[in-house]
Amino acid sequence: MDQLASTLRPVLQPITHNLPSPLRNAAISLLGNHCYKSLLYDVNLADSSCLKLAISKALGVGIIGASSIVKIPQLLKLLNSRSSAGVSFLSYLLETASFLISLSYNIRSGFPFSTYGEVALIAIQNVAISVLVLNYGGKSAAAAVFVAGLAAAGYALLNGDLVDMKMLQYLQAGAGVLGVASKLPQIATIWSQGGTGQLSAFAVFNYLAGSLSRIFTTLQEVDDNLILYGFIAGFALNAVLAAQMVYYWNSPASGQAKSHKLEPKGKKAIPMAAMGAGSGMDAGQKSNSPSTRRRG
Repeated sequence: MDQLASTLRPVLQPITHNLPSPLRNAAISLLGNHCYKSLLYDVNLADSSCLKLAISKALGVGIIGASSIVKIPQLLKLLNSRSSAGVSFLSYLLETASFLISLSYNIRSGFPFSTYGEVALIAIQNVAISVLVLNYGGKSAAAAVFVAGLAAAGYALLNGDLVDMKMLQYLQAGAGVLGVASKLPQIATIWSQGGTGQLSAFAVFNYLAGSLSRIFTTLQEVDDNLILYGFIAGFALNAVLAAQMVYYWNSPASGQAKSHKLEPKGKKAIPMAAMGAGSGMDAGQKSNSPSTRRRG
């Protein structure tokens, strides 16, 4: 490692010593002054503690970036098929509740955003998916109640006057259980239907990779076993979901709902109706309108 560092140092230092202020400030905010100087300014790759921190930060930023789109394929599958087959609302309800508690706990504990940022982004996408699942199940009123309930719960959790930190710690312990339990209805739904339906493989495998990465970042940056055990349990059940996705990949029940183009309803009906109306008018004119032919 020292030999590699001595080789890279003359090449990298002219760059790292002249970083633009925004990049330098961002690096310092992520790594801290000591690790910024050791890794970037001095190019000291033998500093194992700072190297682990840098890897953890890079993974955290990568997870947050990936989480901004991780559920988009699932949303598109629901919108395109207009079916929620194979997608468990109960699973999304439990996961969203778990994320809401974890987000509030991390914010109020002052942990680095890089260790939990994806929770907020995935929670927003979960809400959108849950609303679609309810709507396609004919439960639009329940979707409105669901959103209102989440908003009220979020306000209470972030307000120290309503939920104190000790209570929030108990809730965080319960959130770990909720996070694990949220996978069970989805696993059961796939098992009972014999296929994955409209469940997105992209989301499942990204969850698996993300939960594994979060175990590493939590060990490096967060000294909190409540959060660590939740990620370990989540990884185990994400592995089960991924195995189901592979097992049922070619089953008839996977992706069985027909895909529909997203176009306004009645787009084709209006011209047809107009044609029908026109045809009816022509027929009526032929059969009922008085003849203008002169007699005699």
